[in-house]
Amino acid sequence: MLEDKNPIRTPLSELGEFKLIEHLTEHLKITQKSTILGVGDDAAVLNYENKNAVVSTDLLVEGVHFDLSYMPLKHLGYKAIVVNLSDIYAMNAMPSQVTVSIAVSNRFPVEALEELYQGINKAAELYGIDVVGGDTTSSTSGLIISVTALGAVEKHKEVRRSGAKANDLLVITGDIGGAYMGLQVLEREKEVFKVNPNNQPDLSMYSYIIERQLKPEARKDIVKLLEALGVRPTSMIDISDGLSSEVLHLCKQSGVGVDLYEDKIPLDPQVISTCEEFNIDSTTIALNGGEDYELLMTVSQEDYPKIKGNPNLTVIGYMTEKEKGKHLVTRAEERIPIIAKGWNALNNLT
Repeated sequence: MLEDKNPIRTPLSELGEFKLIEHLTEHLKITQKSTILGVGDDAAVLNYENKNAVVSTDLLVEGVHFDLSYMPLKHLGYKAIVVNLSDIYAMNAMPSQVTVSIAVSNRFPVEALEELYQGINKAAELYGIDVVGGDTTSSTSGLIISVTALGAVEKHKEVRRSGAKANDLLVITGDIGGAYMGLQVLEREKEVFKVNPNNQPDLSMYSYIIERQLKPEARKDIVKLLEALGVRPTSMIDISDGLSSEVLHLCKQSGVGVDLYEDKIPLDPQVISTCEEFNIDSTTIALNGGEDYELLMTVSQEDYPKIKGNPNLTVIGYMTEKEKGKHLVTRAEERIPIIAKGWNALNNLT
């Protein structure tokens, strides 16, 4: 099937701000009981009854957090929602609403924003949340997306970063390193494309790690799993900036040390093989890659029988007294101090 060489491009100025918002949000559905009033008034009205409200916000900037040369707008909209929901799940809470604000340059037609909102709406549908507001404005530097996620948790059941104690187990969900290696493959193919625009790469052998980069999923299932198992983590954080950074956050906030075992870190075979292809150490990628949006938590040793053997949860170390330090225990049983070298958006500032 031949692509349309001249797709319809409706300039944003044709609609104006208010009609654009109305156009992009006309198909939104309200599904949450806690949403009393959504899009269409001066503000949303929410009611969480006897629960604590949980709020998190994120900013995604073109050229810093995403590259539209290989990130489809639909995927970007989906990812923008998911990365915010991950923060809510990391509090042992359930998200229920989001607001979405965008700043956009005139190089984007209305149809491009429709595609972005297709992804936003798909994430809202799959995760059972309501889009209840937002804003649009012009930008001189490409696309900027700001998402605020709101949710609720029963009083005294929120899990903070500050509750870990010495001898608690360090536990991770899923596997890590895939998103970073997916990014490396996409960046490589981008350079190849620059040299030969007619080249169509076969990326089938990298499908898992590319999906981890372009269309990550938040671990909604883990909050429900922990409740079913009768386990309340003593601390928790989502892995957005890299395992080493997140471990150090937990240690700092809780005033503890850690022994993290290299041979326990869960890696997908596709991550291992791609690391070998790029001649990169897989442990380095696992520690510093980021954007995996798995959950990292500490669990009391008393709860170990409840999580033992669960395929979603892997014990990768344990917390120690603060004075013992923060160490990676290598396969050769060397103890190496953990240093945060994960993603830092401010590194892009000059």
